[in-house]
Amino acid sequence: MRIDSLLADAARQLAQAGIADGALDARLLLQHVTGLSRSQLVLRADQTLDGPAVSRYLELIEQRRRRIPLQHLTGSQEFWSLDFAVSPAVLIPRPETEFLLEQVVHACAGATVTRALDLCTGSGVIAVVLTKELGCSVVAADISAAALRVAAGNFARHGMTDQILPVCSDLFAALNRAQPFDLIVSNRPYFAEGESDELEPEVCRAEPRLALSGGPGGMRCIERIAVEALAFLRPGGRLFLEIGADQAEAVTTLFRSSVPGYGEVRVIDDWAGRPRVLRVRHGS
Repeated sequence: MRIDSLLADAARQLAQAGIADGALDARLLLQHVTGLSRSQLVLRADQTLDGPAVSRYLELIEQRRRRIPLQHLTGSQEFWSLDFAVSPAVLIPRPETEFLLEQVVHACAGATVTRALDLCTGSGVIAVVLTKELGCSVVAADISAAALRVAAGNFARHGMTDQILPVCSDLFAALNRAQPFDLIVSNRPYFAEGESDELEPEVCRAEPRLALSGGPGGMRCIERIAVEALAFLRPGGRLFLEIGADQAEAVTTLFRSSVPGYGEVRVIDDWAGRPRVLRVRHGS
């Protein structure tokens, strides 16, 4: 089958399955199977693929039709212009988390950050970016051993095994208070209980529920972090949390009024004008 015909048929199937970017996904999956670039596919549009390649491609298209995420089929996701391995054990890195890291890097410019904590590390993208941009050592904590295996692979992929320490921990439970952090960054579960069931099938069916559901109002982990983080932040240290767009009032009240010890409590809107990042400091 010719490449152009194969692509057109795959794009049609994905569109019929309700996938908005069906043509893009069809092309990316063919690039994954063949190892060809976008321009090479265009230049070879009238050429045919061998049988095994076609069979493998059609198998992937069928899986994508069933709403298995593209990234789970290719095994990777670009983030911060870097390539990261992903699997069903971790959340697929998203642009909202790039925005979180942009705020962290901007706020820490010129500051001394020696030791940082990536809390609920997942695939490890936050830990890698913190190490790359701030030159600090990072503890990458997650309750999921399966997620930590994916993260450890990404640390090795980017040559950062000496700078990043993976730790299996339920938030702060396995961490040492005697070694406080200059910076804590976390994208932990923040969807309200039941809310994740209403997300796209790729999310609610294929991504780990443990990394999505944040309990009533999505605040369960955030409340724990608010109470426990002070003991693990040095005075003047900063804490950044990615939050849901409807959580600004609740998290502001929590960190300003309910838990004493925090100063400079601020919620930052993302590029679409939605509340996205909580930024606080240990102390006034």
